[in-house]
This record gives sequence, C-alpha cells and structure tokens, in this order.
Amino acid sequence: MGGASLGAAEQIPDYLIRPTPSDYYYGTLEYEEETDSWVVRGDPAVCQMAKRLFPGAEGRGAGIARFKSNKRTNGDLNWLMMRYPLEVMNADKWEADYQSAVKHVIKRNQIRRAPSKLEPSSLVFNGRLSGFQQEGVAYLNNNAPTLLADDMGLGKTVQALGWIATINRFPGLIVVPTSVRVQWASQIRKFIVPPPPTEGQIEYPPDTSKMVHIIKGLKPYELPEASFYIIHYSLLRGWKQYLPSFGFEFVVFDEIQELRHDGTDKYAAASQLGQSTENVIGLSGTPIYNYGDEIRNVMNIIDYQCLGDKESFAREWCGGGKIVQKPALLYEYLKREGLMLRRTKDDVLHELPAKRRIVQDIDSDHSVFSENMKTVLKLIGQHDTSADHFERGRLKREIGQEVRRATGVAKAPYVAEFVKMLLEAGEAVVLYGYHHDVYEVWREQLKKYDPVFVTGQESSAQKEVAKDAFIKGKTKLIVISLRAAAGIDGLQHRASVVVNGELDWSPGVHSQCEDRLHRIGQKAQVIIYYLVCSQGSDEQMMEALGLKTSQFVGIMGGAEETEEDRELSQIEVGKHLDKIMEQYRSRVSA
Repeated sequence: MGGASLGAAEQIPDYLIRPTPSDYYYGTLEYEEETDSWVVRGDPAVCQMAKRLFPGAEGRGAGIARFKSNKRTNGDLNWLMMRYPLEVMNADKWEADYQSAVKHVIKRNQIRRAPSKLEPSSLVFNGRLSGFQQEGVAYLNNNAPTLLADDMGLGKTVQALGWIATINRFPGLIVVPTSVRVQWASQIRKFIVPPPPTEGQIEYPPDTSKMVHIIKGLKPYELPEASFYIIHYSLLRGWKQYLPSFGFEFVVFDEIQELRHDGTDKYAAASQLGQSTENVIGLSGTPIYNYGDEIRNVMNIIDYQCLGDKESFAREWCGGGKIVQKPALLYEYLKREGLMLRRTKDDVLHELPAKRRIVQDIDSDHSVFSENMKTVLKLIGQHDTSADHFERGRLKREIGQEVRRATGVAKAPYVAEFVKMLLEAGEAVVLYGYHHDVYEVWREQLKKYDPVFVTGQESSAQKEVAKDAFIKGKTKLIVISLRAAAGIDGLQHRASVVVNGELDWSPGVHSQCEDRLHRIGQKAQVIIYYLVCSQGSDEQMMEALGLKTSQFVGIMGGAEETEEDRELSQIEVGKHLDKIMEQYRSRVSA
C-alpha cells in the first residue's frame, strides 16, 4: 500500500493512512473520558491481537482492551484498525487525535532530517538560547513525552524551561534529587517571567512568591498556589495518592536515572505521575542503554510501555538477560521514534563558550554550623572588650577565618553529595577547598572513589604522585587547595569539570583555579560549579566582592590576582567582617 500525502510537503507513513470503510467491524472504539483512554470492545480476535502487539493495553478479561490516549498510541491504534476495522463511536474526538498523531510523526521526521529551532517568547522566557538549545526546545515541543539526554553542561535545565515557556500552561511539577531543589527554584525565577496579575488584582509587578513551591515532608498537605512545584524523589511515595490527580500541565523528571530500578514505592508513584499528563520529559546526562532493564525502566516512566513490558524487552533486546545485545540499534530506535535526544559536547562545541560558570545553591547542616559558631561568638566578645587596636585587628581576622571554616564544614557533606552525582555520571572532577577539616569530611564521604589530595601539606614528590594518578586515570577525583593550584599543569587533558566546594575572597584566585583546566590542550567546554549555601559566609563573601549570586556568572575576570586586587579584597573583607560581627554580637550577651 503506498503512502498518502498531507498537503504537498510531506508524505504520511503507511500505518497512518485512514482505514477504508469495511463491510465487517470487529468491534467498537470508544473514548473513555475519565481515564483519557481509547477502549476497544469486540471480537476475541481483535482484543487478543491488540494485547499481543501492545503490552500497554489494559483490560482484564475477554473482549476489552484499553489504550491510554497519546500521539504515539493513537497512531498504533490506526494501524490496528487497518487490519481489524473498528466502528469509531466518538468520531470528532478520534479525528482530532488522529490529526495530532499525523502531525507529530510528520514533524518528528522533519526534525530528524533537519532540526528546526524554536525560541520561546520573551513574554514568558527571560533569556537567550544558543542554536542547539533552540533545537532542543523544538524537539521537546513536538516529541514530549521524551528524554533529553544531552551531555552534562549543555543546558538541559534551561532547555526544559524553554519548553515549559513554549507550552505556557501551568502549574507543573519538577521532580529532582535532593541536592538540586534550591538550584531549580533559582533557575525558574531567573528564566521564567512571572505571569501578570489577573483581572481584579492590583499588585504589580507580579507576586514572585507564587512562582515556586518546594514540597516538604512525606505527609501530604494542601499545596499553596504556585506555577511550579518541586519535589525530590524520596518524597514521591508519600504523595502518590495526591499528586497524579492534582492537574499538572507538565512533569519534568530531572536526573531521571534515579528511577532506573523498578519495584519500589518511589517508582510506582513516579509511574502514576508520568501517566497523568502527556507533557512529560526526563532529563539525564547519563542515558543508560547498555543495561536493558534500566533504560527500559527509565523510558517506561516517560512513556508507559514504549519499550514493551519487562519480559518482552528482556527477551527481544537482551537475549533473555539484562545486557542489550545491540545498544547502538536501541539508541537509533529511540532517536528515530522521537523518544530520546542526545547531543555530546563534540557535537555542539563550535557553539559553546570556552568557559561556563554555574552557581549552585546547596544545603548545609544548621546544627554543625551553630556548634562551630560558638567559637565565633566568644571571639566577638573578646574583640568588643579589647582596648588594643592591633589585638582587635587580629581577632577580627580570626573571626572571619572561623566563620568561613564553620560554613565549609556545615556544607561539606552536601558538597560531597553533589560531587558523587558528577562522579557517578562518569565525570572526572577537580574539587577545590580550603580547610583541612573540610577535606577530612570529603575524604571520608568520597573514599570509595579513591580521591587524591593536593592541599599544601604534601611534599613536591607527593604532589606529583597525586597529580599523575589523576591525569593517568587511576582516580576520577582530585581535591586541591584554592591556594595550592598554581603550577599544576596537565589536568586539562583529564577533566573539564571544576567544583568550588569552598570560596576564596579573591576572584583572581578562583580564576587561576579555573585555568588549571581552561588552558591549551583542553578539548571540551570547561564547566565550573560554585557551590554556595544560604547560611554562613558564602553569600556575604560574594556580596563583599560585589558578586551576588544573581550577578556572579560572567563577572569574575580571567586575570591573575594582582597586588591591587589583594589590597582591594582586604578592604572588602574588613567591611564584610564588620557585618558578620554585628550580626552575631547580640548573641554574646544572650
């Protein structure tokens, strides 16, 4: 049977040609609004074939098969009716769904041959996307539910937000690992323009407090009004009876490899969410298509049974085991069907800036911070009662050092968790810190990765051994002191990811640390993470340097620290310490 045309531009695939009228119908096809499904009721032959061909078809007992309505399933139903004609009971609804399926397939094939670009409206999206990111938004807009599996550092989050701005329907849900909840909230506020006040409201500008709500706790509660809701994976099981029926217009699963294992309450809750709306996307820089049951589990959340049931997938793709026999073939299938888009840094490097800085908000341990701050409160008391000008200056510097140390120790476990995520994704990481008790936390929590250390306490020979172990691939993690990076060369041949687990007063120091990787010989875009927490010295240090979080990216220069830099930074350090001492002075007398 030959293809038919939709207009003059594109040919409809054979399986989407309309079935011809028949003198016999094997049953009926009826839309079930409460489940958003198409239901086949008919002869055993058609129901048996439907369930055999489409493992996602539900319907216990004989004579019934239920298909969740979406643009992929509806195309398959059309194909089924070419062989087993069915009497359509909701003709207008079926016509709309049929046209949606045809439009999806035609656009999918066009994008595969020549990627199109889509720039979100500036009325909704506050940012500019690069060319390949515009292609990503166009892909998501046509193919959702789908998986965006770009390399780390190519901006999956901003592409997802561009897609959300394009569909421009709210509210939606973002499911994330614990470590990136705050970062997602800040990115939403940065890139999404708050909706204007509705008729009858008088506040302007719009109330940004209603933009994002981070869901907390396992016990459901009445959610406040918001455009975006953020929940971390470990809470899904507590909300599985509540969230799927909330009416989300979109669901984003960030780092969706968190769901690579099925059979848990978390997975079951995510599966229900994935079926609650057609606008579902997964984000992961580490697509898993060598271990069949894992990629099948991930894709099953995004588009239920798109790779068949577990048994049939293992049989046909994995030879009855867990390893995909032809991973390249599976990758091509996912790409061809519009189920996955993956670009590597090499694919789009010509469009990328040479260096990219990312400020990542993370949590910290309040109790640990408070315990360490007891020393600071005592020092403030000594400072305020001292009559010696030089002694007051010494105490002031010591106060600054102790606040900085308390901050580093309090956030150290969360820095380690963030680094673990990068290491598990296969990245080699250069981690910068400053305090030795922070290093000890990292050493313990990251010990399974066999990290090496260059902290300033090692001999020259030990420093070289550590550097060589990292460069030669014996470990994926090297921890370096912010003040010990000078002269270390060769790291650019091994890694392209920098994590600043602690901050320095001087942007020149950070620039030098960045340039250990951003130098001749580096073949990938260098991604630099600055991990900051809301309590302690981080925000105040950034403010003291004129580097508030919202302005941090792009401000720090690439020049080495000069004598003038050092003098200016000391002036700002003094101002910063005055603020800290004023903040905690009242606690001394308490």
